Amino acid sequence: MAGSTDGAADPATAPSPKSDAPKSPAEPKSPQSPLKSPPKSPSNASESAAHTAGPTPGSTLLPPEAWVDAEEDHREVDSTLGDDAASSTASLTASILEYRNYHGRTYHSNQGNAQYWGSNDERAAESMDINHHMLTLAMGGKLFKAPLEEEKVKRALDIGTGTGIWAIDFADTFTTTLVTGTDVSPIQPTWVPPNLDFEIDDATQPWTFHRDSVDYIHMRYLLGSIADWDALYGEAYRALAPGGWLEHYEAAPYLESDDGSVTETSAMAQWGKTFVEGGAVTGRSFTVVPDGTQEAGMKKAGFEEMGVWEFKCPIGGWPKDPKLREIGLYAKLALESDIEGYVLFITNVISGWSREQVLVYIAHLRRELRNNSIHGYFKLRVVWGRKPEKAAPGGD
Repeated sequence: MAGSTDGAADPATAPSPKSDAPKSPAEPKSPQSPLKSPPKSPSNASESAAHTAGPTPGSTLLPPEAWVDAEEDHREVDSTLGDDAASSTASLTASILEYRNYHGRTYHSNQGNAQYWGSNDERAAESMDINHHMLTLAMGGKLFKAPLEEEKVKRALDIGTGTGIWAIDFADTFTTTLVTGTDVSPIQPTWVPPNLDFEIDDATQPWTFHRDSVDYIHMRYLLGSIADWDALYGEAYRALAPGGWLEHYEAAPYLESDDGSVTETSAMAQWGKTFVEGGAVTGRSFTVVPDGTQEAGMKKAGFEEMGVWEFKCPIGGWPKDPKLREIGLYAKLALESDIEGYVLFITNVISGWSREQVLVYIAHLRRELRNNSIHGYFKLRVVWGRKPEKAAPGGD
């Protein structure tokens, strides 16, 4: 593969991404975000998009009853988990705000064919923002890996922008670039840099952005949401101008260890299996990183000069290296701040877990995350590629 490949580089000497970013405390607090709270969910929103099914044949995913049985030895469900816890671009209408509701948590509406498994409420937004800070730390304070030249980036897209925090930081950095962030949920703030706007957009539909009109496209954490990756990369290739860059960030679903401390039947090991099973049911894979989907799909679309950055992201305070430990603490904080929002939808898709069963599983996972003798991590991979300079321009 052309381009450079960085290994799991030691970020110990990397600067913090913001001068006011939290220092490395024993248990870090969430970095402050300018984001407003997302719209509240109306009651009785539709749940029709979920499809209940049992685990696939040969699955090693434990049933929810296993966690209830195991809990008899602990009797400690964490009390901190509360109860409150045809074109792609659509105008903002009341239907978009009719969020689906699972056990009191909200998820994007049934608008279009989009199906995102993560919650979109305030707790989820906080977790997303902490995760952004963690990833920025892991990347040495950088927002991107592609070799961008600011004067050549006139237009940029952030596909799956979430809370919009990356797009805000990028627009603040590239002040002359027009930046558009798109997502299926309108949870972005209104107070943003003047060169940034947000649109409600289903990236799984044909894009409405003009051909050859964009210089940089950023995509992050779309795993479990895309049924046809080749079509997605094809749309990105079409929208990019010759010489433009696509950069795609994903994480593996598995929490694993190199020393065997994450055991096969542990809550951490079951985490990844849960999402893999859910992806098999929905037809939207979570195994983008282990399957090499990014490299294969981008190459097939026609991208060149591709580069890869990979990182084993620790989760928890177990690393001895101070910088890795800081990254691990933020990774743990991002997950712990909304474990429920991550798993409620996907466990309902697999086998209709009750909320009580989910909470018991979360209690097991939380205990393992706080156990520094368990050296868990997950893999991050960033792949970037360039549309050839000599790519034939086309009409819209």
